[in-house]
Amino acid sequence: MITWSASQYVRFEDERGRAAAELLARVPLVAPRLVVDLGCGPGNSTELLVGRWPSAEVAGLDASPDMLAAARKRLPGLAFLAEDVGVWMPSGAEDLLFANAVLHWVPNHLGVMVRLLAALRPGAVLAVQMPDNLAEPSHRAMVETAADGPWRDLLRDAAAARQLLPPPEAYYDALAPLSAMVDIWHTVYNIPLDGAEAVVAWMEGAGLRPFLEPLDAAARADYLTAYTRRVATAYPPRSDGKVLLRFPRLFVVAVRC
Repeated sequence: MITWSASQYVRFEDERGRAAAELLARVPLVAPRLVVDLGCGPGNSTELLVGRWPSAEVAGLDASPDMLAAARKRLPGLAFLAEDVGVWMPSGAEDLLFANAVLHWVPNHLGVMVRLLAALRPGAVLAVQMPDNLAEPSHRAMVETAADGPWRDLLRDAAAARQLLPPPEAYYDALAPLSAMVDIWHTVYNIPLDGAEAVVAWMEGAGLRPFLEPLDAAARADYLTAYTRRVATAYPPRSDGKVLLRFPRLFVVAVRC
């Protein structure tokens, strides 16, 4: 089980929130009654849902105690439940299941998506957004750094925490038999950040978690130093001194038939 830090995650909340807002904009619902934020994190995506549908009942689910504590502090009037998205079952009353940047951490996430969609009533929506960035320099450098140091045995399985996403056709073929409509697209964000250290700080909020958790404080510091060197080479400064973090994301919106 990965330990998440809400404070680290929200350091780049505005930049991370762009994908959640883009996903929400493509949800074809006017007045849902029950909306559930799967993997709600610190409540930033939940807040977007409340803002769009203030009359709806909105709830959040997450497996991280730290994320749930932050979400409850942020939105004290809502229900935030400790649940594993990989095994949680909808009641069937939900109008929207909103999964922002969570299902890529769930084993067999495509099978989970099919199970969730199948449990919904006609007209209800499953909306999913996931990073599709394991081939990016930021993530290749994690694996290369893990294999090139005294921590290599401890980090032998760190990369297995995530798998490459299937192609869009796989999502379409799995979801279309249950759907009146399936919308699938990619967006590539190019995010200006203040140098290699900022890229590393961004990754500490999510992608680096499986690589850092097995290490003690000293080894963690050494790993981050080695990783930062690779990041600095992969992301040279632009004309204004900033670096551009290329961040591809996959989006899926399916309406239950």
